Amino acid sequence: MARQAGARGKRPHVANFDRGRKGLGTIARAVAKKVRTPAPPKRPVQAPQRRQTKRTPARGGGRNLWPIIGVLALVAAAAIGAALYFALRSNGSGSTAKTTTTANYNALPGIRRTKPPWPVEYTHLTDNLLALGLNTGISHQGLALHFHDHLDVFVHGKKVVVPALIGINDDAYLTELHTHLTDGIVHVESADAGKTFTLGQFFAEWPLFLNARCIGSECGLKWWVNGVRQAGNPADLELKPHQVIVIAAGKAPKKIRSTYAWNGL
Repeated sequence: MARQAGARGKRPHVANFDRGRKGLGTIARAVAKKVRTPAPPKRPVQAPQRRQTKRTPARGGGRNLWPIIGVLALVAAAAIGAALYFALRSNGSGSTAKTTTTANYNALPGIRRTKPPWPVEYTHLTDNLLALGLNTGISHQGLALHFHDHLDVFVHGKKVVVPALIGINDDAYLTELHTHLTDGIVHVESADAGKTFTLGQFFAEWPLFLNARCIGSECGLKWWVNGVRQAGNPADLELKPHQVIVIAAGKAPKKIRSTYAWNGL
């Protein structure tokens, strides 16, 4: 009985889950009351920028030189082709005369760019001799070089006289290039056996303008040596023994002289 009374005095142990529920509610309230960190302010969105990255040269960079080498090869080929073209063109015309680049004698004082006739003129001859590279003498003695050429000049098909006494200043002197008569014979006489002369020097002491296009004021120039059509500037023609030279401005004559009866000259 006593046991029963004691059992009655004690409360039986029953699991109480209310406390657990109360604890969970407390934690939830604590979490709910926790201060949250505010969100950062919004910044304007910038477009992405491309970064300049330094590229390391690829191996075998020497290959980049090939385009340059190709261009240089094309330029060289073009230059060679042009040279061959003009050489063949010159050969096609049968050109055999020797030319050399000479000074611009047309800039000398007294050079006339007028219509024919073209008489000889001496006003500037003495002053121009140094620029022309011509020496003077008073006789034919002591000559180491002595030969003759023939010159014909035509303007629009009509023959123009090459005057006498070109390069002969009265009785004072005669130059290494001169004429005696109106027969077109050009006398080349020098004490220097190795000296060379050009047709441009002869025209400048005449004095008469001459280039690749015009003689005097008459243009549309064509010229021949020994009957063979030439190209280039006749002023650059180097004078050689027994050359037959024909210069025509405008309409050329029907017949071009190719030989001359030198009769011992």
